[in-house]
Amino acid sequence: MGPDATELARHWALDPAITYLNHGSFGACPLPVLDAQRRLREQMEREPVQFLTRQAPLLLAAAREVLGRFIGAPPEGLAFVANATTGLNAVLQSLPLSAGDELLVTDCEYNASRNALDYAAARARARVVAVSLPFPLTNPESICEAVLRGVTSKTRLALLDHVTSQTALVLPIRELIGELEARGVRVLVDGAHAPGMLDLDIDSLAPSYYAGNCHKWVCAPKGVGFLWVREDRREEVRPAVISHGANAPVPRSERFRAEFDWMGTSDPSAALAVPEAIRFLGSLLPGGWDELRARNRALALEARQLLADALRVELPCPAEMIGSMAALALPASNRFPIPENTHAFGPNPLRDALFRDHRIEVPLLLDPAGKTRLLRVSAQLYNNRRDYERLAEALLALL
Repeated sequence: MGPDATELARHWALDPAITYLNHGSFGACPLPVLDAQRRLREQMEREPVQFLTRQAPLLLAAAREVLGRFIGAPPEGLAFVANATTGLNAVLQSLPLSAGDELLVTDCEYNASRNALDYAAARARARVVAVSLPFPLTNPESICEAVLRGVTSKTRLALLDHVTSQTALVLPIRELIGELEARGVRVLVDGAHAPGMLDLDIDSLAPSYYAGNCHKWVCAPKGVGFLWVREDRREEVRPAVISHGANAPVPRSERFRAEFDWMGTSDPSAALAVPEAIRFLGSLLPGGWDELRARNRALALEARQLLADALRVELPCPAEMIGSMAALALPASNRFPIPENTHAFGPNPLRDALFRDHRIEVPLLLDPAGKTRLLRVSAQLYNNRRDYERLAEALLALL
């Protein structure tokens, strides 16, 4: 038997007085990985010119090789970016669009990503077509049917989550990519939650574009994600910030990475710490990353069943669509009605009461229709069953 959650928690700096059930929002970086980043920063500040102009390009190339192997993405089309949103913006601002084109998206798409899509469409006088995904649902096939019903002869691109944020569903992304790309629709995958949660092989999925985060389930420092672009789409994709790479003296085949590697002076230490995050997390359990993903998923499934039983609510989706997060509909509450301002950064009295009175950090979201409050829990190595029992007790007391 491997180490328990109490033993594993010592690797994180999380406040032990808080029950932290929201790894999915911003992740949490282990102390040894933060130490690796600190050493990189110290190295940079000892001689910034030497580090940034001579050493960093080589270190970034090596880090990209490690990340590429981990996510199954050939490094030639892989670029480090600050986060998935930055990668999505690069694609959407590079996309050749005309007036009347259609951009397909679902009603589960993350707010920041949807804003970027809306902005790109407005500039080109294109049209955003949002399809509603069923929730609750009984099988992943209903997701494919809903998305494909939105495709027309004018559809140029589909922006799709790999794992939805609100409803925590692992979408049947392989089937969706295959169907859409075969119809000439480019697929841009918002894979913010997938790296580290799921066993990825992006090259075999073969979307036109895939953007992901490393600060969530890979547990790298904040400020690093990636964009992968398939070879046939690579030449047209430019970073959202145009800088020195635009006229760098490199072969045409290398322009993609030259542009993304240097977008002005920044701290590359988060990206350079990604290999240590992958190595360290993979060392915590005897079975490495496979065991880590399986353990987190098993705990997420156990947590949602525990909470569903305590709150007397139905499970909203089959277990096969769950990764390391799970969402449940909360019963209605007169004491805590759904707030009128449902923006991610708006007031949320029930969430705030859980934190203030019970020291529990957990997100409360809305279903895509905006009518039902959802509880979304995450499962990481530092969590155990007692964390979710504490949440159930607090919710019953408050509601």
